[in-house]
Amino acid sequence: MRFLADADFNNAIVRGCRPREPAIDFLSANDANLAGVPDPGVLAIAAGQERILISHDFRTMPHHFAGFLQAHGSSPGLILVPQHLSIGEAVEDLLLIWGASEAGEWKNQFEILPL
Repeated sequence: MRFLADADFNNAIVRGCRPREPAIDFLSANDANLAGVPDPGVLAIAAGQERILISHDFRTMPHHFAGFLQAHGSSPGLILVPQHLSIGEAVEDLLLIWGASEAGEWKNQFEILPL
């Protein structure tokens, strides 16, 4: 299972996951050069790299995710993390998802943390 954080995602959560689980493949928006890429493009990049997109964007991302599924038929998935969720709780939930599920279980799925 591989994750991609979008440009609005708190990078402290990405940094919190990596030392706890060194094998996790969690690409930050900075590493993926996502600054300025619109939501549909971010979804396309995530799909092209077979990564579940992780975002804080409750305002526009669900709509774009639905449109992406309609236009492309498939996505590795979307996980939304509320801004008010603590970094520690977000890290715990993402590590639980990473460790206790398979990537295929998230295909075309949209989930909101906390679990």
